[in-house]
Amino acid sequence: MSKTIKLTQKQEEFFNVLANYIHREKIPPTNREILKMMGLKSPRSIAQYLNVLEEGGYIRRGKGARNIKILKSPYNNNSSKTVKVPVVGYVPCGVPFLAEENIEKQIVVSEKIAKPPYKYFMLRAVGDSMNKAGINDGDLVLVRQQMTAKNGDIVVALIDDAATIKKLHLYKDHIILEPNSINPGHCPIVLERDFRIQGVVVRSIPEL
Repeated sequence: MSKTIKLTQKQEEFFNVLANYIHREKIPPTNREILKMMGLKSPRSIAQYLNVLEEGGYIRRGKGARNIKILKSPYNNNSSKTVKVPVVGYVPCGVPFLAEENIEKQIVVSEKIAKPPYKYFMLRAVGDSMNKAGINDGDLVLVRQQMTAKNGDIVVALIDDAATIKKLHLYKDHIILEPNSINPGHCPIVLERDFRIQGVVVRSIPEL
């Protein structure tokens, strides 16, 4: 029987990339594909991540190149206290995030993750601009609703009524919204104060 292991942020990010690939492609990735997706240089690093996930009962490995099976998510929680979090779909220009027409469904989340007294919502991530932070295309991103953020937070920012998820860097006379991706095609966004923060990303949860 596997023992419960609380994953580090990096280990959660690795799990997210793995689960997202399996959900999208319907087959597990090879070690070479994992190296490319995670931006890792050594197969030994992959083995260390996989060993931790297997020891914690999150995955099981078999024989062959594509041998990884997801058994459970690190985000499942037995806490009796839960909260319903709305999943926000496409947000039309000028329409508030949590307007009724934007809400796809509600997901029950443990209060150990969505901690009170804050309010939360989920966005469905699009694209690969934050995949090195463990936020992959199609993931559900849990966001703590707030209008301010600290330097270095990953935020949901509204620019000209379009939402984007980026890392926030604050400077005296400008801000930078920085991507964190293995895709070099994504560039930082440099702004003055002409944007609005909708919330701070708590974590990314792949849909299994």
